[in-house]
Amino acid sequence: MLDPTRLRLLREFAEHGTMTAVGEVCGMTSSAVSQQLATLEREAGVPLFERSGRRVRLTAEGRRLVRHAHIVLNALDAAEEDLRSATTPRGPVRVACFATAAVHRLLPAMAVARTRHPGLRVIMAELEPRETVEALRRGACDLGISFSYNLIPEDLPPGISRWFVGAEPILLALPATHPAAGPADDSSVDLGTLRGDPWIAGSRGTTDHVLLGRACAMAGFHPDVIHTADDYALVLRMVREGLGVALVPELVASVVGVPDGVVLRPIATVEITRTTYALVRTVTPAVTAVLDLLGAHPDAERP
Repeated sequence: MLDPTRLRLLREFAEHGTMTAVGEVCGMTSSAVSQQLATLEREAGVPLFERSGRRVRLTAEGRRLVRHAHIVLNALDAAEEDLRSATTPRGPVRVACFATAAVHRLLPAMAVARTRHPGLRVIMAELEPRETVEALRRGACDLGISFSYNLIPEDLPPGISRWFVGAEPILLALPATHPAAGPADDSSVDLGTLRGDPWIAGSRGTTDHVLLGRACAMAGFHPDVIHTADDYALVLRMVREGLGVALVPELVASVVGVPDGVVLRPIATVEITRTTYALVRTVTPAVTAVLDLLGAHPDAERP
C-alpha cells in the first residue's frame, strides 16, 4: 500500500522540482526526502524518477502517480475535515491536570463521559500548572486544567483561551490546639498573629511558595519557612504533628480529608483565592464535550 506521507512528498516534488526545495517546504533534509521517495518508488513497483543531466525528473509513471496522489490526498483531507466538523464527540482528548482538580473535577467527568459520549476517550496526565501551559503550547495535550491565585496574576501565551471552572478561598491549616484556632469552625484568623510561627510552604519556586511570601508581606511580616512539601495530605499531617502552620485551598478538605488534630480557618486580613481554569488552543466537538462535563464556560462569562 502506498504511504500517504510519501505521496505528499511526491506531490511537492511535482510542484517544486527538486529534492532540496521539497525539503525546505516540508522541513526535511534533501537526503531524507530522497530516501522517502526512493521507498515510494519501491512500493509502486515502477520507475518514478529518471536522470536528466544533473537533475532528477518524473517519469511518465511518476506523473501518472502524481495525478492519483492529488485525488487520494484531497479525499483524505476531506475525510479529516469531515471528522473534525462532526457534531458527535469522538476520539481521544488528552487532558493535563493538577492532582486536586483531577480528583474533584476530571475523574467524575470521565465517569459521566463513558455513558454520555461512548466514542469519546479522555486521557489524563498529572502535571503542575506551568507544565500544563507548556504542554498545551507544544501541542502535547488538547486541554489543560490549571489554577491561579488572585495575588499572583499570570498571562497566558498567545492562542490559548481560558475557561472558568471554579474558585475557592485559601484557608489556614492549624493544629487544633493552636491559640489562634478559636472555638468555632468559622473563627477567622488575623494572619499577622502568626508572624512568630514556623511555616510549611510549597517547594521553592512554586506558586504556592510565592503565594505564602506575598500574603504574609501584605500582613506585615516575612514567614519563617521551616519545611517545604507539595503534597497537601503530607502538609496536613505535618501540621497535625505541630511542625508548622500552612495555607491550603478549601477543596483540600473534601479531596484529601482533614486529619484529626487539624483545623482549617478562614483568613481575616488578606483575601486569597484560587481559581481553577480549563485551558484550550482549539475547541473541537470532543474538547467542547469535556468542557461541558467540567462545567466550564468562557472566562469572560464567569459569575
